[in-house]
Formats: sequence, structure tokens, C-alpha cells
Amino acid sequence: MKKGESNQGYKTLKQEINTEELRTHYLLWGEEDYLREFYLGKMRDQILPVGLEELNYFRFDGKGTDMDALEVAIDTLPAFSPRKFIEIRDFDFYKAAADKRDRLDAILADVPAYCCIAFIFSDPAFKPDGRMKIHRHFKDAGLSVEFLKQAESDLIAWIGRRFAAMGKTIDRTTAEYLIFFCGGLMTGLIGEIEKIGAYAKGQAVTRADIDAVATPILDAVVWKFTDALGQRDWDSATKIMGELFLMREAPIMILAATGKQLRQLFSARLAVDGGRDTYYLKSLWGMRHDYPARLLYNNARKFSFPWLRRAVLLTAETDLKMKSTGQSGEALLKDLLIRLAAS
Repeated sequence: MKKGESNQGYKTLKQEINTEELRTHYLLWGEEDYLREFYLGKMRDQILPVGLEELNYFRFDGKGTDMDALEVAIDTLPAFSPRKFIEIRDFDFYKAAADKRDRLDAILADVPAYCCIAFIFSDPAFKPDGRMKIHRHFKDAGLSVEFLKQAESDLIAWIGRRFAAMGKTIDRTTAEYLIFFCGGLMTGLIGEIEKIGAYAKGQAVTRADIDAVATPILDAVVWKFTDALGQRDWDSATKIMGELFLMREAPIMILAATGKQLRQLFSARLAVDGGRDTYYLKSLWGMRHDYPARLLYNNARKFSFPWLRRAVLLTAETDLKMKSTGQSGEALLKDLLIRLAAS
């Protein structure tokens, strides 16, 4: 499915909720859990009468979803309501046994108008398979909706509203830093915003407030690590590597994030030397937000081209050793730091 089609599905769902014209079946998926659950809630609220929710709401979970029970739920008329809502979570019909998939295919071909069925996938790795016959139901009568990370402007506005509800303010630059530090998913940001808002002494949230109580994502800590390398601050780099170990991330994941960061810095150094701008970097690496592209571009100036080239080669060598020799991952990462310092 192309990105534009995914965005169109999201826009169409919002329009159908606003006009109260929900279809008989939907496929809801994507990495942004918060938005998916938010709009799923709106769909339920629209279909289910207040006080009679339990009579007209059915939920099925996982691969154990029973086709007989599902058929009964669909065929039974709604009670004291024009419609009923059926929620099916994490039942991967693409991977189901052929007989079960064929039966579901027949069910979806004739869904009564009084039903609204939502298939929900919480696994961010799930992708619709348009090659499968059963998928045609979500291309024709139904609707497939992917919930993507929000655009930077929308996310910053949402962050501002969340803090405003707590009596706090946050400027754009600090909001950009929060997204960089904690990630761009609303699901993860909600808890961080609550912690920061409760901690902040002043009305305006500051970067120091974020650093004090927010939990950084792996990429943000790796950024601190490579920044220390750029400043030749080996003591700080060693300390930050210890922080990475305390995060209980697998050494191979730490190495992958470090290698990616060094490759990005290498490309940024080439961009700086070649007269390219931050928009080039943003496009090159598929970044959704401007802040990390600006940060990358500016930090690349701290490194020499030969050092970055050497660093990229060293991380590739370490990756090969980690995957093929059976040596301790932490020991190999420490050795990488020593070799980076020596180079």
C-alpha cells in the first residue's frame, strides 16, 4: 500500500465519523496506537447507544477467533439499536488456515448493514497484503486505515494542547526537542508529558525539565554518545555507553543505532562539504521532522571526513564480529569505543 493511499484512508475515516456514515467493515493498523484507539473509540460511541453498549458490542481476540461465534454475532439482530459493533483484535486472517480464511471471506462478502466490524492490528510490523483474495473486502466495500506518526506541525500542536490542559506552556523548539528525545509516537509521549508537566516548576516547560524526568529513546542516547565523540570527550562517551547498557538494550541494537547515527553523520559531512542543505538530509534519510535533520547537519561540522569514514568502517567490522564470533557484545562495544578514540 502506498503512503498516499494510507493517508487517504485516514482522511476518509475522519470524514465518515463526522458525517455518521460508517461502513460495515474496517481494517485499522499502523504504529500510532494512540490515534488508532482514539478513532476506534469514536466509532464505538457512534454505533453503540448509551446504556445498551454491552448488548450490541462483541469482541474477539487473536488467532483463536471462533468463526461460529463470529457468525452468530453478525447474524443476530441488534438489540434496541439500529446497529451493532464487532471488534476483532490481532486475528491475522492472512496467516490463518485456508479453511478459516475461506469462511471469513464468505462472511465478509455478505455483512449486514446493521453491523460495523473493525479488524484491529496492534503489531507495528503488520502490513496489509493486497495480493490475498480476502483483502478485496477492504478495498471495495470496506476501508483500510493506516495510523502513521503525525506530521511535525500536528504533533507540536497536540503537545501544546496536552501541556495547556495541565496549565503549562511549551514553545516550538522545546516541543521539537521533546519529540527528538522521547520519540514521535503519541502513545509514548502521553506519559512523558504527564511526568514533565508534574515536575516543571515554572509555567513554561524547559529542555532542562525534559532532561530531568523524561525517559529517552535509544536513538536520543546514541545521539549523546556520538556528540561526545565529536567533542573528543571520551569520559562522557564512556559514561553514556554505560547508560546504554543500563537501558538493557541488546548490544546488537545499540551497535545498529550507533552505526546508523555515524552513517548519517558521514552523509551530513558530505552534504556540508557539497553545499547541500538540511532538506536534502531530511529527504535522504526519510525524516518526518526538521529538528533531527538540523541537528545532524550542525553536528557533522564537529567531525572530520576521514574520521567519520574510519568510524563507519569500524562499526561495520564490529557488526561482523558480533554476528559471527560469539564474543561478548558489551566487550565488542567497549573495544569499538577504544578504537574510535584511538583513530
